[in-house]
Amino acid sequence: MSNHLPNEARVIPLRPHGARPAGAPPRQAPPAPAGKEPLWRDLVGDVLRRERLAQERTLKDVADEARISMPYLSEVERGRKEASSEVLAAAAHALGLNLGDLLARAQGELTRVTSRYVGGSRRGVSTSSHDGMCLAA
Repeated sequence: MSNHLPNEARVIPLRPHGARPAGAPPRQAPPAPAGKEPLWRDLVGDVLRRERLAQERTLKDVADEARISMPYLSEVERGRKEASSEVLAAAAHALGLNLGDLLARAQGELTRVTSRYVGGSRRGVSTSSHDGMCLAA
């Protein structure tokens, strides 16, 4: 048997930390990310969470009344899950809202946030006098 320690690795750097190869251009800081428009699921989740907290209700209470799992409702509120219209309607009803109320509030948030949106493309922005949205499944 040998005297070396098992499962011990030794790392040998190829070049000192921070060193650049000869002739390489100096490193620049990565460009700041351009302001991104929010995702719909983030907006809807924010509206659900704000309403739940305004009513001083727990996640468990709302999830039980909506008949959806508490972890799933948490994921929806955090914008991690793209919930179906049935799930959104159930969560909205548990909070005393209908699906139209929930979507109208999310649309209001989208309008508010994107009115401050600077940079990037504004392609697809309607100049119509109609206020509203269309969701397709």
